[in-house]
Amino acid sequence: MPGMARDAVLAAIGLGANLGLAEATLRAAREAIAHLPLTQFVSASSLYRSAPIDAGGPDYLNAVVLVRTVWTAPALLDQLLRIEARFGRERPFPNAPRTLDLDLLRYGDGRITSPTLVVPHPRMGERAFVLRPLAELMPHWVAPAELAATAGQRIERLQDRAPL
Repeated sequence: MPGMARDAVLAAIGLGANLGLAEATLRAAREAIAHLPLTQFVSASSLYRSAPIDAGGPDYLNAVVLVRTVWTAPALLDQLLRIEARFGRERPFPNAPRTLDLDLLRYGDGRITSPTLVVPHPRMGERAFVLRPLAELMPHWVAPAELAATAGQRIERLQDRAPL
């Protein structure tokens, strides 16, 4: 890709929100991600509406974006946490409703386990709101068995909306 170092890695980022103007927030977050230094936006999935899992509150809007970046995975995660903070993300308790949630789902084919980061994301295989938009963009990153296992989760592709 023009202007991007050869050692750039393709990363998948999950976006979600269920407070405030969720769709506008996701679109603005996508733009913030696309404008990160050392990062090139590749593509975005459709928007999806899903029921909260292990949490209360209103339905979520979700999507996945792909970027090519030369940031290390921990540095990219730090950038994502900064974007969350700009959009008012608070963490009062686990699985609390949120204005914005950004998860580093995949970092190339890398596997990382540290106290602050696990890649691939440890729960993505259990969540249709991650698997369905990720499969839109990178079907080989999603196992058919994972999709089948999440088939009972309520999720709807918002076909009347432009992709994120």
